Amino acid sequence: MDGRAVRSDAPPGSRWRGPIGTWPAVGLTVAVLVASNLLLDRWTGALRLLTAVAVSALLLAVLRWAGGTLADAGLAPGTLARGARWGLALMGLVAVVYAAGALLPETRSLFEDRRYDGMTGGELAVRVLVLVPVGTVLVEEVAFRGVLYGLVRRARGTVWATTVSSLLFGLWHVLPSLHLASAKPALTTTFGDSGFGSALAVAGAVLFTAAAGVLLCELRRRSDSLLAPMSLHWAVNAFGYVVGFLLD
Repeated sequence: MDGRAVRSDAPPGSRWRGPIGTWPAVGLTVAVLVASNLLLDRWTGALRLLTAVAVSALLLAVLRWAGGTLADAGLAPGTLARGARWGLALMGLVAVVYAAGALLPETRSLFEDRRYDGMTGGELAVRVLVLVPVGTVLVEEVAFRGVLYGLVRRARGTVWATTVSSLLFGLWHVLPSLHLASAKPALTTTFGDSGFGSALAVAGAVLFTAAAGVLLCELRRRSDSLLAPMSLHWAVNAFGYVVGFLLD
């Protein structure tokens, strides 16, 4: 895909010249995401990583099939340096916020998580350096801030792209959030350990991740690079694991 062929900020309604239309491509993207969400929730380890890479490549192929470019996915070579600068700044900001949160007694409990029980330093390193960037960040950012955002933005503009991407990003987290209330003591205290409490925790997670999706889309727009939201996404997840592990 040639990132110079079509500008990612082309006016809404402009048409790509691809074998498949924009909205059929959006529908195909959503179908792929539904199937992959079910698989990624079940699979772990190398199988999850391979699936994440395959899904990312497949979604980029769908974008290309619709006539899109690397620029539409936020991956144009000319924007990578700018995205990297944004990413480094965002990672530093997250590190400072997490350090402050871990040191303050009022917020320290938010980082406690029963999923860290028994985790070794080696397992933490694999999770932070491999599982999070490949199994989570790569597939989610390519899908939601890359392909979906690029497709809808080209057809309906930035507001529509942000809305569709963020709503679907929130729904993507339904399955991973099913046992969230029981895993994090702070949430168990808030929502209880009942089915209703779990449902409230899931609804809260969906709303929170949808709101986070809006922020990530805005980072994508401002930086014109997928590296910015990818960096923030990785930092929030990875540094959260590190702090939770250290406090366990």
